[in-house]
Parts: sequence; C-alpha cells; structure tokens
Amino acid sequence: MTGFSFETTPRILCEDGAALKLAEFLNGMGVSRPFIVTDAGLVSAGVVQPILDALKAAGVTASVFSEVLADPPEASVMAAVTAARAAGADGVVGLGGGSSLDTAKLVALLAGTDQALPDIYGIGLAKGPRLPLVQVPTTAGTGSEVTNIAIVTMPDDQKKGVVSPLLYPDAAILDATLTTGLPPRVTAMTGVDAMVHAIEAYTSRHKKNPVSDSLAVAALKLLHGNIRRVIADGADLPARRAMLQGSLLAGMAFANAPVAAVHALAYPIGGIFHAPHGLSNALVLGPVLRFNLPAAGPLYAELAAAIGLKPDAAAFVDEIAALTAEMPMEQRLSELGVEVQHLDRLAHDAMQVQRLLINNPREVTLSDARALYEEAL
Repeated sequence: MTGFSFETTPRILCEDGAALKLAEFLNGMGVSRPFIVTDAGLVSAGVVQPILDALKAAGVTASVFSEVLADPPEASVMAAVTAARAAGADGVVGLGGGSSLDTAKLVALLAGTDQALPDIYGIGLAKGPRLPLVQVPTTAGTGSEVTNIAIVTMPDDQKKGVVSPLLYPDAAILDATLTTGLPPRVTAMTGVDAMVHAIEAYTSRHKKNPVSDSLAVAALKLLHGNIRRVIADGADLPARRAMLQGSLLAGMAFANAPVAAVHALAYPIGGIFHAPHGLSNALVLGPVLRFNLPAAGPLYAELAAAIGLKPDAAAFVDEIAALTAEMPMEQRLSELGVEVQHLDRLAHDAMQVQRLLINNPREVTLSDARALYEEAL
C-alpha cells in the first residue's frame, strides 16, 4: 500500500452523563430548533425526557420524532423528513440505535434540500448542504455516529445504502449511562455487530490501511474483552463504557475499510425476515469466517493474538464462534422461520450487494452464498 485517506466525525465526546450537555453542542453550531429523531421504546423507557428537560433548562425547545422503525423503510424516513420540515428544524439529533441514527442522517441531508431519496442511493450521489447533525447512540453496535452511510429498506425488502461524506455527523456524544438498561438479547446482538465491523474492516480487500487496522484491533480488544461482562451484568458501567468505545472505534474503522460478506449475507435476512441487523450478522458470522480461512488466515491469526489467543487463525474462528454461541439470542436461521426453500432467494439477494462482496478476502459465488446460508440454517 502506498497511500490512503481517512475520514471520521470531527468531534467526539465520551463521558458519563454527556447526553445532558447536548445544548452546548447545539448552541455551538447555531442550532436553536433541534429535531430529535428517536424511537417509541426509548420514549417509553424514560430515556428521552431527561434530555429534553436539560435542553429546556438551557433555553432550547426541541421537536421530537419518535416513530423510527427498525431497519427503516423509505416511508418511515420520509415521514421523519416531512416532520422536520414542518417543525422548521435547523439541526438534527439522532438518539437511539442504528435505525434512529441512520434516519437522522437522512433527515439532516434531505430536510433542507429538494433531493429525492431514491436518487441518492449509492456512493457519492448525495448533495449538500445538510443541517447540523449530532448523534447520541444508545446501543454499542452500529457505530453509525462515526460512519458515512445510512441503510434503508426497500418495499421489496432489499436494503440500499446512501454513502457520502456528507453523512459524517458533526459530533458524536457517547454516554454509557444511556446503555445500562439494554436487555441482554439486544446487548448481545449489537455487541456482535460491532465485533463484525472490526473483523471485516481488518480483513477488507479494499481501503484497508494502518489507521483502520489500529482502530479495528483496539475495537476488537474492547468488545471481546467486555461483551461477556455486560451480558452477565447490564449495570456494569465500566464494561458498558468499553463496549460503547469499542463500537465507536469499529465504526471509524469500517467507515474507511468497508465491510464484506457477513454484511452482504445479513442484509437479505433482515429485509425478508425482519431480523435485527446484529442478529442477522451473528447468524452468518461463523460460516463466513470459516469460508474465508484460506484467504484471510494470516489476518485472523493476527486478530487471535490481539485478543490473547495463540496466533492461530483456526483458534480465532473457533473463539468467535464459541462466543457467539454463548450469546442469549437465536443461533440458527431456522429459528427465524427460514426454510430450505428460502435459501435460493436469500442467495440471489445477497449477490446483489456487490459493493460489499467485493471487499471480502475470498470471492463469493452464488453457490457459495447458498451453501453459507445452508450451513447457518
């Protein structure tokens, strides 16, 4: 490698209770009418109201859109855009998991322009300007607070991405106290998702570089070293903080060294069977790691050493598979209702995600994809 580029969110604050300082960020960006994009679950759980109270105490009145749907469909995204325009929003705050953060990115991009969402699917098609954007993750998973992509679910259940430097937020606020109430299943799914980001960034065939490598290794150490702790005790704040930081670092890595076959195979599972993204990743992770061993062995051996194992590729794959098997979530595609007759469609849809498959260390054919789903069944 002779050169590389690297981009990320320019301002990051990681501090317990930092979400209550949101007004400082907004005031610094000249935002007086923020539009908060979140989901109904966080509202009912009481996560949103203290943040609204802190904003009000600072003289900032926010509008709230709490109808974000998981794996956000186009209609849900456009409903949020319409609401932001009606509110006269001059800035956007994403508060929640990856679906809320991705929706917030697109609201910030579309609310102030006349671009149509279908016209900007792909790489580099979006145009500015966009509204100021602050992201506040409540899960340690997607790393969306430091990535340049937003994923939308199509009416035919396929997923498409908007990829643009414009989607890098202006600021990310990491407040581990917002994550202590996550149930073990959600903690597991999002944690494995973040680990996949680190692993795939480190083994990506394209744009892998020393900065992304360093971030991926640091992320995997934090995530692997703490995921069992947060599953055992969700109130373990130091472990929660480590997971949130690991998710952030993994997000920074894969935004620059993109993910590959695990994600490509996961997208159809989420789109067709409406499985959470992290779970979809987890279900195909083991089969894809084993498939990639002939091509990614030396890199897997390096990752093994990084997490305290002997520098052996097979040992790394076995450990990740064993860890995933311990997680309190579904372990087989069949548990989601996937049957043998669905595998051809899954494989066909996965092969449409060439923007990710080209990054895989080993080429994936249609028959390979079907075999990987069959192994995960």
